[in-house]
Amino acid sequence: MKVLIFGPNGFFGNRFKDVYPDAETSDADIANQSAVSEALDDAQPEVVINCAGKTGRPNVDWCEDHKEETLRSNLTGPKVLLEECGKRNIYWVHLSTGCVYEGDKGGEGFCEEDPPNFFGSYYSKVKGEIDQYLKDYPVLQLRLRMPFENFPHPRNLITKLTKYERVIDIPNSITYVPDALNAAEILIGKKKTGIYNMVNPGAISPYGVMKLYKEMVDPSHEFELLPLKDLPTAVKAERSNCILSTKKLESEGIPMTNVEEAVKNALKEYSMSKKVVQIS
Repeated sequence: MKVLIFGPNGFFGNRFKDVYPDAETSDADIANQSAVSEALDDAQPEVVINCAGKTGRPNVDWCEDHKEETLRSNLTGPKVLLEECGKRNIYWVHLSTGCVYEGDKGGEGFCEEDPPNFFGSYYSKVKGEIDQYLKDYPVLQLRLRMPFENFPHPRNLITKLTKYERVIDIPNSITYVPDALNAAEILIGKKKTGIYNMVNPGAISPYGVMKLYKEMVDPSHEFELLPLKDLPTAVKAERSNCILSTKKLESEGIPMTNVEEAVKNALKEYSMSKKVVQIS
């Protein structure tokens, strides 16, 4: 397959380049219709992967103060891709988010067809809107959630959490990136469309992740529990806390590691990467 990746220099853009090393890339503004059209005509791809969305730095609070940029990249841009890929009959993939829900749906976890119920941040509002808009079209939407990796990186959930003095103890669905990339490659190979929850089975809290981090990586790391009632004092926008169903991905026969095991596997390698960085 000839693959074109938009947003190749971001966290997931770089990771998808690992999966598709021969892929063409474009850093075009996906909200610019003429730029997207030119990139598509030049590359003539069979598959387009959109990694150009904005999540905010260092976190989604950024989106509260940069609404226009958030809207362009996360709503206008995907609509442009939908139109331009549609004109050329190009199969395309959109990176979505599970941060459009709150709760665990009575223990079942939210499935792909459940409408969003969390609108506490501008990021989630916009992502929820495009999520529902695209579901009526033949687009593969990969719903990622608080992605974590096996090496230090500013976009890695583990690295992010080490920067906070206090973290919450609310179970959440999260995404182990190597598992998600493997699942994405399978789905793309089958030219699947629709929404898929790309999270690992089970749930774990940020506090639980940091307890494992302290045990496995850095015994000197100090952190405290942040009660949920105090969260508004620590962040600008509300945060989604939710659990997603993994049944649809399991029905495809795609293996995803249990979340606690995945976190432990990641931390083992993270610890070695951290030592290498310190030595060098």
